[in-house]
Amino acid sequence: MPTGSIGTTLKDLRKERKMTLKELADETGVSISFLSQVERGKSSVTLESLRKISDALKVDPSAFFTDGDAEQDDLADRLERFYYKDLSNGVKVAGFSPILVTLHPGDNKGNAFAHNGYEFIFVVEGVLTVEVDGQRFELTEQQSTLFDARKTHYWFNMTERDVQFLVVSSKTN
Repeated sequence: MPTGSIGTTLKDLRKERKMTLKELADETGVSISFLSQVERGKSSVTLESLRKISDALKVDPSAFFTDGDAEQDDLADRLERFYYKDLSNGVKVAGFSPILVTLHPGDNKGNAFAHNGYEFIFVVEGVLTVEVDGQRFELTEQQSTLFDARKTHYWFNMTERDVQFLVVSSKTN
């Protein structure tokens, strides 16, 4: 996906708020090098990362999309189906980040990513397909998994109903 306009917008918004890449990285749990690559149009941004960046910059994710770009419109459409709620109660110094995620039916597109730390997933409602290191498995209600987040991973909703799950990511370097 062309990321030049997303990257340019990201850089403009970050500078408007007088934030350094390090501050944004600390706020989002996304690496400085990844943020820099996105700003320079050298890397694509995932739905999860874009949502975290939007929250940190206090903007609606739609601020990153321009009219007329079909691939960006597709990402914007998928972003509308992807909802998460930060459960940290504003605590930024904890060694972990709890997020309640809702994936709507058919949200099965996205690219695996990796980051430092560990990730714990607990399914509250529905059936979640999880991919870790190229291996896919399903978690049903009340099931959980914990894995090294340095392994590439992503999650999908391959069903016809919403899936709601808790993700707790550690902020270990």
